[in-house]
Amino acid sequence: MTLRSALSYAKGLVSAKEGLHHWVLQRLTALALIPITLWFVISIIGLVGTGYNEFTYWLDKPVNATLMILFVAISFYHAQLGMQVIFEDYISNQSRKMSCVITVKFGCYLLMALSIFSILKIAIGG
Repeated sequence: MTLRSALSYAKGLVSAKEGLHHWVLQRLTALALIPITLWFVISIIGLVGTGYNEFTYWLDKPVNATLMILFVAISFYHAQLGMQVIFEDYISNQSRKMSCVITVKFGCYLLMALSIFSILKIAIGG
């Protein structure tokens, strides 16, 4: 026996049961970003005043390139998750909401791919 009416099911007003998974992903990406962001900030402070050649030499090291790729990937994924929540909470028009979510997901994944490609190009030296 359920307390939901047939009309609420037909209108899609029942829980999709995806909120907890999304919430956990946001928290996990936020936790993962803490040490990686600290590494990034400390590394960039150490590179202040150096030129392009010194930066590319720094990024040539496999550990730095790997951590930079992780930083970029997790940051864009975390941003995409956060923007999706904002759109779902504050846009009432369903088609506009979905178009915003799809646009932000596509944009974040595109920028993530371009960033990772750029890092690899510098790191590999091509």
